[in-house]
Amino acid sequence: MHARHRRLQPRPVRRRHEPALVGGRPGHQVKALERSVGGALLERMPRGVRLTAMGRAFLPHAQLAVRSTHQAERAARAAAGVAGGELHLATVHALAVGLLPGVVARWRALHPGVSLVLREYGSTGALEEQLERGVADLAVGPEPAEWTGPLLPLGPEELVVVVPSGDPLAGRGAVRLTEFADRDWIRCAMEPLVDGVLVLDRACGEVGFTPRTVLRTEHTSTAVRMAAAGVGIVMAPAHMVRGAVGEDCVLLSLDPPWHRRLSVFSRVPLTGAAAAFAELLSATAATAGTTAGRDGSGRPD
Repeated sequence: MHARHRRLQPRPVRRRHEPALVGGRPGHQVKALERSVGGALLERMPRGVRLTAMGRAFLPHAQLAVRSTHQAERAARAAAGVAGGELHLATVHALAVGLLPGVVARWRALHPGVSLVLREYGSTGALEEQLERGVADLAVGPEPAEWTGPLLPLGPEELVVVVPSGDPLAGRGAVRLTEFADRDWIRCAMEPLVDGVLVLDRACGEVGFTPRTVLRTEHTSTAVRMAAAGVGIVMAPAHMVRGAVGEDCVLLSLDPPWHRRLSVFSRVPLTGAAAAFAELLSATAATAGTTAGRDGSGRPD
């Protein structure tokens, strides 16, 4: 049964890593489940079946159980070490194209027997929700406000302002945010939140102005390319835009700086390959170093 379809095909094909039904034919197992929950999960129709209201309510919990089983199997195999297997990662888009490529390349050199599966999400809320659903072994992203599972802080990531290479401020090492008060801004749907407020609104509000938004994009990478073309300027995570230097844009640090805290977090204790990957990320963050300033999570750094 495919998770996104209400109708069931008469002869479903089992995906790779998807456990086969055991203990009898699928029809018998469904009937056993229906007896257990006290109602029909499927509506039998002349040309197939579809989920009932009870079935639709039951499905996400069944999916979580299957994912948890897969995660438990990977964790058990990983406990023996990092000689082989598969590690599932989840992150937000900006980190997938910014921080992680170098880390993944180093991982492949150190642990060639462990393959990686990377899932990217457009917001920290979606990232946390999907990790709770068991889609990955660990997540890399902005530090969650509330997380009950294991969490390893990676330190703050600087937020910088991207301007075109011909901008009057392009030759400056650092600028004050007030110098951008009359500028046009590009905003991204993945912009970090500070106490429920978008970080740019929070930062600009603290120095007395409201940013004038002229374009909204879905991805940070799109916003950076728009800034390079002269559409406006954008605040973005430093790791994500370092590679854009030389592509008709310049990165400017803020004075005082703004940061967002990054972390690795998981539903279960990190062991084997998951623990090794978290340690590699931590070492990378420590080598990169940080500067003192305001934290994008709204806390003093």
